[in-house]
Amino acid sequence: MVSNTKRRIVITAMGLVSPIGLGRDAMLESLQSGRSGVRRIQRYNGAATVGGIGGEVADLGDENAKKICFTEKEEKKAVKLMCRDVLLGTCAAKFALGDSGLDLDAIDHTRIGVEYGANLMFFEPENMAGAARASSTESGDFQMENWGTAGLRGMEPLWMLKYLPNMPACHIAIFFQALGPNNSVTVDEASTGAALTEALNILERGAADMMLVGATGTKICPVSSIHGQFSGQQTCNDDDPASSCRPFDSSRAGAVAGEGAACLLLEEESHALARGAKIWGRIYSGATSCVCDPSGKSNPKQALVNAIGAALRRGGVSPDAIGHYNAHGLGTKEADAAEAAAIHEIFGSHAANLPVTALKGFTGNAGAASGLIEIASSLLSLDQGQIPYTLNTTTPDESLGLDIVTGAPRATSNKFFVNANFTDCGQASAVVIEGA
Repeated sequence: MVSNTKRRIVITAMGLVSPIGLGRDAMLESLQSGRSGVRRIQRYNGAATVGGIGGEVADLGDENAKKICFTEKEEKKAVKLMCRDVLLGTCAAKFALGDSGLDLDAIDHTRIGVEYGANLMFFEPENMAGAARASSTESGDFQMENWGTAGLRGMEPLWMLKYLPNMPACHIAIFFQALGPNNSVTVDEASTGAALTEALNILERGAADMMLVGATGTKICPVSSIHGQFSGQQTCNDDDPASSCRPFDSSRAGAVAGEGAACLLLEEESHALARGAKIWGRIYSGATSCVCDPSGKSNPKQALVNAIGAALRRGGVSPDAIGHYNAHGLGTKEADAAEAAAIHEIFGSHAANLPVTALKGFTGNAGAASGLIEIASSLLSLDQGQIPYTLNTTTPDESLGLDIVTGAPRATSNKFFVNANFTDCGQASAVVIEGA
């Protein structure tokens, strides 16, 4: 059952920067052919992921971004102010605008806004090398007391502007003169649902007609990958890196880091129809939650139950109306079990027959960007009458009691799906979407 009479908000464009391709066509081809983007990392010098593998966006760097994304002089100049996360996120927005068919000279720029999710952004070690050396003794021992007097002078003057998580939304608003509401959210993997929910709120209350909603992240740059070693179980199949991440599989052994960005254009339905836009789907609702006990230990299962349940209620969509669930699917024993338990609690008897898919076997975990890339995978596949499949999962863990889509895309006529994601800290977000 579906009951929702709110202002109808639809998805009319996608910009995709992923380990399995730039743009819609490349990503769809990878999804259907089973081409993983997980490989030995090439771009980063000193990535500390297990086995040196990750879901790397190998097709996009600073120089070719200037050729394929940033065509204006001021845009090209801005690249020097972009760390990897900012570059990927801004390129995704450029791709989305190109996909939208919007005539930027004909729109009311006060009625288009930007909402972007991001990870915490980390410097690359070489960018701090001069400052570290200036604070060290001749033998190379770092001296904290020298940092304020000598070290800071060795930092690049615009260092701060490269690593602020609000910079993707800032650059995007400047490039497109998007003068409407603008905000950034930084809740790691839960960023996608949080950003989409806030953009939906803005559009439903009539504060804008269009919102560029995106997210960006890299967990494979050197400093971020070191953090990843402390925060969760990672794995690598040395013989076949592409097969390392196996969500919900009985032999799953851990997560794989990744990177990427994605951006959707959301707009009010009548506005989209009036300009003849292609509609990829409708976003019904979204919700967020965070659950920890008094000691700070997270409870991802309950956070997911809260977020998914609230999203379904807000959207007026009953659990049994959902055609598939696009999962966080991290690939660790504990995380996948917690997510499976949440699916059973929310969907009840429908859970055993609800198709579940997870994308991280294709891409690795791109942090804030993962959810939007997953949503795009469902929208692209539903446009073909399919549910994307879970790469590398060959023997689903029977103890989880889930219907994992494996082996090949699965045919479907039900266009409703839920996407949910959660963090190590107990934050979770979920959105309810119907493909066109």
